[in-house]
Amino acid sequence: CDVCLHRFVEQLSDTEHLAICGLHEFNLLQDKLSWELKIKKKVKIVPSFLGKFRPAVGQCCHQCTPDSLRKKVGQNSFPGFRNLLSVNERQTRYRGWLVRRVCCALFVSGCKVYGSPASDRLERVCQSNRVKKALAADHKALEGKDSRGQFSLLSKFLPLINTCVSPRLLRFLSWVILKLFASVFGSIQVNLNHLPALHKASQEGTPLVYVYVRQNAMDCSLIPLVLFCHSLRVPYTLCPLQVQSCFLRSLLQKIGVVLLPPSMTELEAEGDPLYSAVMTSLIRELLHEGQVLSVGVSAESGLCGRWLARIRQLIKEGSVPDVSLVPVGISYDCVTKTNVQVGLRSVLLQLLSTFWKKPEGSVRIDLAQPFSLKEMCESGRCRVDEWLPLQDLLLPVILNDRSNSVFGKRRMSWLLPLNASDHEEMSPSDQDLSIAVILHLLFLTTSSLAVMSTSLVSSLLLYRHHKGVSMSVLCRDVAWLTEEVLFRNRDVGFGGSIPEVVHYSLTLLAPHLIISAFPSRKDPHIVPRPSSTLHLTIQAQTVVHAFILEAVGACAVSAMLCEVVFTGVSSRVRTDGVKGEEVKGDMEFNVVLGQSELVEKALQLCHLLPPGVMPPCQSSQSFALDAVDSLVRCGILVMEEVSRDVPICDFMKREGTLVWTTTDDPYHSDSDCEEPESRSYKISQPSQCPDMLFFLCSMLAGHLRALCWTIKALDLMDAPVAEAEFVSGVRSHLCDTANQKKQHYESCSEEAVHTAVRTLIDLGVLSEKRQTGGDFLGVSPLFQMSENREKLHHFISQYLYN
Repeated sequence: CDVCLHRFVEQLSDTEHLAICGLHEFNLLQDKLSWELKIKKKVKIVPSFLGKFRPAVGQCCHQCTPDSLRKKVGQNSFPGFRNLLSVNERQTRYRGWLVRRVCCALFVSGCKVYGSPASDRLERVCQSNRVKKALAADHKALEGKDSRGQFSLLSKFLPLINTCVSPRLLRFLSWVILKLFASVFGSIQVNLNHLPALHKASQEGTPLVYVYVRQNAMDCSLIPLVLFCHSLRVPYTLCPLQVQSCFLRSLLQKIGVVLLPPSMTELEAEGDPLYSAVMTSLIRELLHEGQVLSVGVSAESGLCGRWLARIRQLIKEGSVPDVSLVPVGISYDCVTKTNVQVGLRSVLLQLLSTFWKKPEGSVRIDLAQPFSLKEMCESGRCRVDEWLPLQDLLLPVILNDRSNSVFGKRRMSWLLPLNASDHEEMSPSDQDLSIAVILHLLFLTTSSLAVMSTSLVSSLLLYRHHKGVSMSVLCRDVAWLTEEVLFRNRDVGFGGSIPEVVHYSLTLLAPHLIISAFPSRKDPHIVPRPSSTLHLTIQAQTVVHAFILEAVGACAVSAMLCEVVFTGVSSRVRTDGVKGEEVKGDMEFNVVLGQSELVEKALQLCHLLPPGVMPPCQSSQSFALDAVDSLVRCGILVMEEVSRDVPICDFMKREGTLVWTTTDDPYHSDSDCEEPESRSYKISQPSQCPDMLFFLCSMLAGHLRALCWTIKALDLMDAPVAEAEFVSGVRSHLCDTANQKKQHYESCSEEAVHTAVRTLIDLGVLSEKRQTGGDFLGVSPLFQMSENREKLHHFISQYLYN
C-alpha cells in the first residue's frame, strides 16, 4: 500500500534513493510518465476558452480607482504573449543569413532609448528646503557654518544624486543581459495585455511608477529589460542591494540604478534624516523631469513603503501633479534567494556558472493596468477610519472569552517606519492613508502573479499528498487544480499536455523530491522531502493566495468542529443498509454550524493573516462572510433546510397578532414584520469533502504553527533583548522544534518568524521599547502569566486541523 511504501522510502539513504529511482538520469522518467498513466489521451491543461477569453489579470480596483478602470485600452481583444529571449529577424528591419546571426544586436540597436543626463540635478537637490533643513538640524553642519562643511556631509550621497541613463551603455548592457538570461531561463514571457495602456499613459506625460514584490535581485533587471524591449522609458530602479565593488557601482549608476550609500544597510539609511531628505528631493526632481521609477515592496521589512509615502507627500504638497502606479507581477518557476551583498567576484562566478548549466525554468511578467495615485488618495474612496490596534480586536476574545468580536480592521503601522522628521511632516491620517496604498499595492502585485506549474505541483504535494502520491493521481489533480485556479480568475503561466507539464515541473523540483519507480508498481511514487518543505512552500504561495477565501473558511469550520469535540457532542454515522456501529458509508456529523458563529471565527482569523492577503478596500466582515459562502460554492458546506409547519409568507399566523403601523411612518413596511433568519450549514457527505477540507486548512497551517511555536518560545525569555537577537533566538527555537519533529520546516522560515514576532507585538504580547542601542523586545506584564499565554496558544491552535 502507499503507507508502507512511504515508510520504506523514508528509511532509505540518498544513495539508495538514487539507485532505486535513477535520478542520475531523470530524463528517463519521461517514458515512464507516458507509460500506463491511466490517461490515454493527451488532454490539454489549458482549457479552450483561454485562447480568446483569458482571466482578467491586473485590472484596477473598481472601488478605489473607478476612473482609471474606465481608461482600459483594447479590452475586447487579447494581444497574447511575447518571449523576450526569442529574438529573430522579424524583430529587425533586415532579412538574410547574416541578419539571423546578429539579429539580437540589431534588435537592441533599433529599440528606442530615452537618455537622462544628470545636468544640474545636484544643485537643485542641494538647494531644496528639505535638504537645507536637514543640514541645519545636523550638529556637524552648524559647527562648519560654511558651504564646504555642508558639502562634506552630502559627499556620500553625490553618486546617488548623479545617477543617470546613458543610451549607449544601456543598449550594450541590455544585449549582455539578454544573452545572459538566455543561458539561465528557458523563456521570459511578457503579457502584452496592458502595454497599450502604458504607451498611452507615457504619452500623456504622467510619470509612471512600477511596483513589484521583492523576490530576488533579478527583479531589478527584468523590469528595465522588458520596458527597453518595448520602447518604453527605462525606469530609475531603487535597488536595495549592497554593492561593494566601485566598478559595479559606477556601471549601475549610469543605467539608472539608485543604490544605497556605501557601507550602509537599508535600515540604517532609512533611519538617517539627511538621507531621507536627499532621497525625497531626488524623487521630486526625477518626477519633474518626467522620469520613470521602479520600486520593490515587501511585507516583511516595511522599509519600501517610505518611497511610496514620499511620492504621496509630494503630490499632497503640489510639487508633483500626479503619478500612475503600475503593479508588476513577476512569476518564477524556481524562486532563488539572492544575497543582499553583491561583489565583483560573486558576479563573475555567477556569470561563469551560467555557461556550464542548461537553462532551467521560465519567467512570466504581467504589467498591470496603471492607476492614478491622486485619485486613490483624494477621492475619499480608500477608507481607513475603521482601523484599530490588533490587541483591541482580539484580546477581549482571547482573555475574556467574549463571543462577539470588535468590528474593525487591523492597523499595521509597522509597514511605514518613520523617523522624527517624517512624523513632523506627516499627520496620523496621512500615515494611515500611505499604509493603505502600500497594502493595496501588495495585494495587487500578488494578484497579478501567474500560477506556474511548479506552484501547482508543490501545493498538491504539500497540502494534499504530503505522504506521497502516484504519478497518475498527480496528473489528475493537476488538471483539477488548474481548472479551480482559472475559475477564481487567476491566470496560469504554462500550457501543454498533462504529462508534459507534470514532467517539466518534476524536473525542476527533483532535488526536493523522492521519486521511486518500482517494477511492481505501474506508476512512479513521489514523496516530498521533509527538509525541502520550505522551498515547496515558497513555490506554493501563489496558489495559497488564490484560495485564501476558501482557506480562511475551512479553518473556521475546523475551529467549530474543534469546539464540538471539546463539548462532547457525538457524531452520527449513516450507513447504507448496515445496522450497528460498523462504519461502511460516508460520515455524517450530527452537528449544525451556525452562520454567525462561522463568520465570527473567520473574522477573528482574518486579523491574524499577514499583510497583502486580504483586499484592503474590503471590510473584514465582508471578507469573512465571503469566506463562508465560498465553502458552499466548493461543496464543503450545505445549507440546512429547515422544515416549517407554517409557510414563511404567512407572517400574521407566525407572529400571532397583526402589528399596525401609522401610514405616515416612512421607515416601516410589511416586510419589516419578518426578521431575517440566520442560516445554518452542515458538512456535505461526498467522499471528496474531507480531503478538500484538509487541503484548504493546511494552506494556512505553516503561518499559524509558527505563531504557536513562537508563543512556546516565550517561556525561554527572561529579560528584554535586542530585536535582532530576539528574532534570531526565536528562529533557532523554531528550527530546533522542526528538527525534533522532523517535519513542518516551512514554519521556521525567516519570513514566518518576522511575521509571527510582528503579530505578537501588535497583540500586546511583546512590549517594544526604544533605547540608545536600538529596539528591545520583552514579554508584557499581562502575558508573563502562563495562564494568558495558554489562552493565546489555544486560540491560535484551534485553527490548526488535527
